[in-house]
Amino acid sequence: MAVVATAFAAPAFAQQGPANAVGAGMGLIIGILIAVVVGGLVGWLASLLVKGTGSGIGLDILIGIGGSILASVLLRLFGIQIASALGSLIVMFLGAVLLLLIVKMIRKA
Repeated sequence: MAVVATAFAAPAFAQQGPANAVGAGMGLIIGILIAVVVGGLVGWLASLLVKGTGSGIGLDILIGIGGSILASVLLRLFGIQIASALGSLIVMFLGAVLLLLIVKMIRKA
């Protein structure tokens, strides 16, 4: 009886690999969408603080994502880890502000 149960269970295990690949692909797409939405929001808020107006949706997204990357690199250099979602959002915002200030200084020079 156990042999029959294993024979019928084998096709389900054969489909596990493709299902994991599809799940990983969907996770990647959702992660990118979250990065774009949060990056856009953070970039827009940073633009409002530094410039007084937004920079346009495309540039706000790039500023937010770039500032987030800049902040995470700087924090790793100093050995600082952020454990909360709110702390991460604050760090992303500060990174976007820092990036905007750097760009502003380069444009003036």
